[in-house]
Amino acid sequence: MTQTPTAHTPAQGKARAQFTVPAQHPMVTVLGSGDSLLRVIETAFPAADIHVRGNEVSAVGDPREVAMIQRLFDEMMLVLRTGQPMTEDAVERSIAMLRASENGTSDGQETPAEVLTQNILSSRGRTIRPKTLNQKRYVDAIDKHTIVFGIGPAGTGKTYLAMAKAVQALQSKQVNRIILTRPAVEAGERLGFLPGTLYEKIDPYLRPLYDALHDMLDPDSIPRLMAAGTIEVAPLAYMRGRTLNDAFIILDEAQNTSPEQMKMFLTRLGFDSKIVITGDVTQVDLPGGTKSGLRQVQDILEGLEDVHFSRLSSQDVVRHKLVGRIVDAYEMYDSTHGTENGTHKGGRGRQSGHKGK
Repeated sequence: MTQTPTAHTPAQGKARAQFTVPAQHPMVTVLGSGDSLLRVIETAFPAADIHVRGNEVSAVGDPREVAMIQRLFDEMMLVLRTGQPMTEDAVERSIAMLRASENGTSDGQETPAEVLTQNILSSRGRTIRPKTLNQKRYVDAIDKHTIVFGIGPAGTGKTYLAMAKAVQALQSKQVNRIILTRPAVEAGERLGFLPGTLYEKIDPYLRPLYDALHDMLDPDSIPRLMAAGTIEVAPLAYMRGRTLNDAFIILDEAQNTSPEQMKMFLTRLGFDSKIVITGDVTQVDLPGGTKSGLRQVQDILEGLEDVHFSRLSSQDVVRHKLVGRIVDAYEMYDSTHGTENGTHKGGRGRQSGHKGK
């Protein structure tokens, strides 16, 4: 979209920009069904006066705001040219990225279009892409480093994006197999009290990994790949004593590993392999007195060559918007009341593994 001259002169101290949407892009793709995208933009820039006539969009207001609106429409057009539709969420995230860049709080040069159009994996009629700047940097780090830690709250795509990169690596023959593992520890439950055989006891802990696999691969092929050992889903205890070569290895829910388990897992790394470790240090479910290996490892390995820590925040939550607000609310409560995860440090929260690093 290009800025075009206009005969109308804005009031003193105001700027005016006018954009022409190319004919090949229907206005509904730019403004949204029922002008839903336009409403998002108007809400984000309440002091600007935005008008649409035909395929012309004009904005009048503070020069910095008008310049940002122009950049926003330019970025939207770059996304639309790839054939990817714009959504309300994508527009909101684009505005957040532009504001971060404008305010100097973003330490990179990536544009919203670069973030939103980076394809990781296309499967079953849908394409998996990063949705935030931190997610893009996380995905890029997986490409560049042998060991990557994805640390952040629930819903930030830590495991899902790692799984997509693993499937991509398998399909492009960068690795010969995928190994997915989790510690079999959860809040309040213990394996011995669950009904069924050992595998039936363990299965609920690994089910989220199976669910992600079904999103990315033909479900009929998964049993065959697992039978051949090309994909392995197993509890963390099964990794002991092994050396994992030519593999893409994901350790999920790593906040529930002990320091000893974390060291054991990291030293399974073999030749031509890649490890991604994901977890949320605010949701530790270890028994009382047990330190979290994920908390400790940040002090030990931070700065080590070919090891990268990607940290995501509530701004990267891609679930329901309320999830991000819930994460922020807990953080605010903890900072105000001196608690951890909403629980007093001397109470059950401490007994659930929240004792320092």
